Amino acid sequence: MNKILIAGLFLLTGVLQACANDSTQQKTGVTADNQLKLPAGFTATVVADKLGRARHIAVNSNGDVYVKLERLKDGKGIIRLRDTNGDGVADEQFAFCNYAGTGIAISNGYLYASSNSEVYRYKFNAKNEIENPDNPEIIVTGLVDKRQHASKSITLDGKGFIYVNIGAPSNACQETDRTAGSPGQMPCPILETAGGIWQFKIDKLNQTYADGVRYATGLRNVVGLDWNTVTNDLFVTQHGRDQLNTLHPSLYNNEQSAELPAEEFFVVKKGMDFGWPYCYYDPVQKKKVLAPEYGGDGKKEGLCENKEKPLYAFPAHWGPNALLFYNSNQFGSKYQNGAFIAFHGSWNRAPLKQGGYNVVFLPMKDGKPTGMYEIFADDFAGGEENLTPAKAKHRPCGLAMDKNGALYISDDQAGTVWKIVYTGK
Repeated sequence: MNKILIAGLFLLTGVLQACANDSTQQKTGVTADNQLKLPAGFTATVVADKLGRARHIAVNSNGDVYVKLERLKDGKGIIRLRDTNGDGVADEQFAFCNYAGTGIAISNGYLYASSNSEVYRYKFNAKNEIENPDNPEIIVTGLVDKRQHASKSITLDGKGFIYVNIGAPSNACQETDRTAGSPGQMPCPILETAGGIWQFKIDKLNQTYADGVRYATGLRNVVGLDWNTVTNDLFVTQHGRDQLNTLHPSLYNNEQSAELPAEEFFVVKKGMDFGWPYCYYDPVQKKKVLAPEYGGDGKKEGLCENKEKPLYAFPAHWGPNALLFYNSNQFGSKYQNGAFIAFHGSWNRAPLKQGGYNVVFLPMKDGKPTGMYEIFADDFAGGEENLTPAKAKHRPCGLAMDKNGALYISDDQAGTVWKIVYTGK
C-alpha cells in the first residue's frame, strides 16, 4: 500500500470520528504514559485519557466508570466510560450534563453529582443505564459558590443522607484575605454557610441550607471524604492553610511555612468543631496551636486545646483530594479496611521541594491508623523536575473501587483514568 493511500485512509478515519455523535465515542486506544510506580505485584492499565479536568470518579456495579469534570468538555460535565471487551480499556464513552464540578457518587440505584452550587441525582434503570441524563433531579441548591475552595465533594452513608463539603472561600478568615497585617475576624462569619460539612436528605428535592444540618464545622476545605461502612462514620482529609511566612515573617521562616500546618485526617461525628480558622495542627509539637491572625505565636494553644485533633497528620500542602476506604480482599489482607488518599500535589513548599503528586495507603483497623502511611502509587508528575502544578504530567484527584476490588485513580491535569489490579506477579 503506497504512502498516499495510507494518508488518505487516516484522513478518512479522522473525518468519520469527527462526524460521530458527540455524546458517544468509540475509542481505539489510549496514549497516556503508563509508567506509574507501584508495589510489586500490582499493574496499572490506562482506562482512558485526554478526558479533560477529571476530578472525582465512581464505578457502577456493571463496571461503568463515571467521571466528573471540573470544566465542561464539548459542553458536557460527566463522562461514562465503558469497557465492552474486558481488557480494562474503555472502548465506549458517553458524555452528559451541562454543569462542571467535582463530586460524584453512586448509591442505592442513583448517580449523584455536584456542581459548585448544586447537588443532582440520576436514576439507573434495570439495565444500569441512566433513565434521563438530560433532566436530573435537584437535591440541594443555592450552596456557596465562590472562586476559592468552591468544589462540593460528596459522599453518602447508605442510610438516607448525603454529606457535602462546603469549603471556606478564604485562607484564614482575615478581614482582607491573604494580606499581611490583616487581623482575623472573630467570630468568623464564613462559618455560618461554609467551612464545614453539611448533611442533607437524599429523598427530598430542592433543599437549601435551611433544610440541611451543619454536621461539622471548622474545616477549611475538604476535597476528600468517604463514609466508612465498617465503623459507620464519616472520615475526611482537610487542606490546611497557607502562607504562614508570607503573612507573618516575624513568626515563621520559609522552612517552617513549608512544613506547617499538617494536612489532617479526621473522623467526623455530628457537632464536631475542628478549629479553622482559629487553629492549625503543628505535627512537630503534636498539638493544635492558635493561628497568628488570632494572637498566636506558633506555640500558644488558647482555645485550640479543645478543638478536635487529627487521627493522622500528613505532610503540609500536599493537597489531599480523595479518600477511599478499601473494603475488598483483592489486594490482600494488608490493605483491607485501610485508607487510600490521593494527593494532588503542592505549590507552596519552597524552599523545600514540592511534594504529593501521589496516592498513599494508610493501614487501619476499627477506624484507627495502625501504622505509618506508605506511598502506593507514584511518579504521576513524571520525575522530580516536574513536581510543580505547571509541569506535572498528571495530578491525582479521584479514587474509586469496583466490585472486584480494582482501584481506579483519576487525574485532572491530563484527564487520565487508571485501573490498578493485583496480579501477584
